[in-house]
Amino acid sequence: MPREATHEKRVASEKNAAFRIMAAPVIAFTAAICRLEIQHGEKLPKIGSFVLTPNHFSDFDPVTIGWSVWRLGRAPRFLAKASLFHVPVLGWALRQVRQVPVERTTRTSGGEAISAAHNLADSGEGVIVYPEGTLTREPDLWPMRGKSGAVRIALENGVPLIPVAHWGDQHILPRWSKKISLFPRKTVHVLYGDEVDLDRFRGKPLTQKALLEATDQVMTAITALLEQLRGETAPAERYNPAEHNQTEFGRPL
Repeated sequence: MPREATHEKRVASEKNAAFRIMAAPVIAFTAAICRLEIQHGEKLPKIGSFVLTPNHFSDFDPVTIGWSVWRLGRAPRFLAKASLFHVPVLGWALRQVRQVPVERTTRTSGGEAISAAHNLADSGEGVIVYPEGTLTREPDLWPMRGKSGAVRIALENGVPLIPVAHWGDQHILPRWSKKISLFPRKTVHVLYGDEVDLDRFRGKPLTQKALLEATDQVMTAITALLEQLRGETAPAERYNPAEHNQTEFGRPL
């Protein structure tokens, strides 16, 4: 069977019966409370593996990002905390829709993410990785310093890395809030960008310096997309939680 036909068959199989059944109520609920405006969705690969890197400022944005990927014909596959896979029913559901378990740590090496996404290129599937690792600490919701897991996955597996930015989710579920605003119906804008050019890092040792440079390149691309959506200019210096005595994970005090 030709390689392209094989990839097309794999894309179709991404949305298996279990995925469709579980996605249906989530999509119906999301569509009822928000409108999704997708720009340049053609930049998400139609076939083959990819790493998608969104900004992250609301616990609701995985829903809207996942929905956008679904609408573009691909199945959303996230790196998810390994502990969730041990929760009764939820763990079973995550395995059925092929989400990727990963131990979340404060390290920047991205080793766990690489292990979890092993053979990504051969699977023909994509994976969504939040390079910030958690909700941004930046006061005005701009992307903060990124971690290297996303670029390591892309470089180790030889797959394209696609940046994407979104804006509007904060009106549905504000950062660190547990109260969803259902009415009036909100609009969430999602803007896909060009593949990040990581060619100068491919086929070379992934030193800490190289990983930092590649990650910064990705965060710059995401920030530029968000600037377009917001019609504003991001701070010149990217926010670093450590410089503000903030922890990497959890809600800041």
